Amino acid sequence: MYKAINYYWRLFATGLSFSVFGLCGIFLRIFVFPILRVTSSSKHKCVLKAQWWVHYGFYFFIGFMHRIGVMTYDIKGLEKLNKPGQLVIANHPTLIDIVFLISRIPAANCIVKEKLWHNPFMKGAVVNAGYISNGDPERMINESVACLKAGGIMIIFPEGTRSIPGNDYKFQRSAAHIALQANTIVTPVTIHCSPSTLTKAEKWYQIPKRRFHLSMRVDDDIVLDDFLAIEPKTIAVRRFNRYLQNYFEKQRECNE
Repeated sequence: MYKAINYYWRLFATGLSFSVFGLCGIFLRIFVFPILRVTSSSKHKCVLKAQWWVHYGFYFFIGFMHRIGVMTYDIKGLEKLNKPGQLVIANHPTLIDIVFLISRIPAANCIVKEKLWHNPFMKGAVVNAGYISNGDPERMINESVACLKAGGIMIIFPEGTRSIPGNDYKFQRSAAHIALQANTIVTPVTIHCSPSTLTKAEKWYQIPKRRFHLSMRVDDDIVLDDFLAIEPKTIAVRRFNRYLQNYFEKQRECNE
């Protein structure tokens, strides 16, 4: 009886969480971002303020899901984040990975799907926070490199989309391109979710039998010197991309 009550409560709480997420997005778009545009002295300052608002909104959302019993979480190595010009490269097992990361990085930029520019709940955040669209790959890389060289923090999922459970990683080369072209700090972040939920193969209402635990570990920065020395750069990008893919494959094996 208790298990049944717990399951249906978590199902209700999961739906409630996503409803709250959507309402927060609408609230920011209608009430907060217009004020930021009017009161900010420059576009750059407006973008930074918007990123902070998104950060606090995501921080609230993660805390809300935790408090109502949908999830638990732990973070290791948080002190290694939030460095100017830092490229955070992470695996992507669940729908809320980017929410989890931004909730811990106050002024973060990221690459998002082009369709989010047409999503009524997310449009306000992606436009005002200056997030970068994946619609034009060349422009995406150039804008990401410019952000890093200006001292910004970027979050990238090399898979480009959520992992499919049981499948090997297939990393796109854009993260490797950006890292080597910017010649910046590269910090790998490993995310693990147990039991598996909110994957690409699951609907939001297909919840596990118990609340899920999201674990995030920030590892040491990756030294780029050996890859930067490789010529031509196309080979350097391929090798670094392979290195990243192998790195995260090993981390996944350690968690299984």
